[in-house]
Amino acid sequence: MANRPAEPDADGNGAVEGDEPRPRCRLYLITPPDLAVDGPALEAFGEVLAAALDAGDVACVQLRLKDVSDDDWRRAAATLGPIVQSRDVAFILNDRADLVAELGADGAHIGQDDVGYARARQLVGDDAILGVTCKASRDLATDAAEAGADYVAFGAFFESTTKEVSKRVGLDILAWWSAVATTPAVAIGGITPENCGPAIRAGADFLAVAGGVWRHPEGPAAAVRAFNAVIDATPHDESAAWETEP
Repeated sequence: MANRPAEPDADGNGAVEGDEPRPRCRLYLITPPDLAVDGPALEAFGEVLAAALDAGDVACVQLRLKDVSDDDWRRAAATLGPIVQSRDVAFILNDRADLVAELGADGAHIGQDDVGYARARQLVGDDAILGVTCKASRDLATDAAEAGADYVAFGAFFESTTKEVSKRVGLDILAWWSAVATTPAVAIGGITPENCGPAIRAGADFLAVAGGVWRHPEGPAAAVRAFNAVIDATPHDESAAWETEP
């Protein structure tokens, strides 16, 4: 996964000002919420995933499973992990920092209700990717960056078809973060090829997408192509003024 944080200065780890331009925004795919982990269905999704990854640039794939057994996690990772990693794309586990080493994943993503950052880092190791959900909190993002997180995730920015949104986040948080921090920012929540432009301009380093790819009317591969076309056409605009509400 590219866009890792810069080396920390004497005042903090990652959350520092810098003059270097931010790298190109990239896609961060999240597996669909209804992903089946039985053999035939999982194999079928693997083919869809492979086609999506072959359609354009993707930085990482997060395996997100809810209310399943550890054996289901193992089965899903054994099928999907090689598809992802063989294409030089990072394979991330949602919530399950404890399974990263066992399953050969590249890292984990943790929320505020999961195991804390310090314990998660112990579990995944110093070289693994570890990202943190920060929703709309600047304090949580700063704390995560100073602790050594590889990215912070803000959202939701739009209404989501895959997860209930209790409060939407303004794009100003991306603009603020891009001005003060080098730790990458992931924008998440209802992002589609049609609405992602403002998040890119505001400073998102990654667009975390589930429904916007898997439910695209022309299919996931077409969605990946569409997202990359918008990313290529949309520069980060540091001079823009951003509203506090999207």
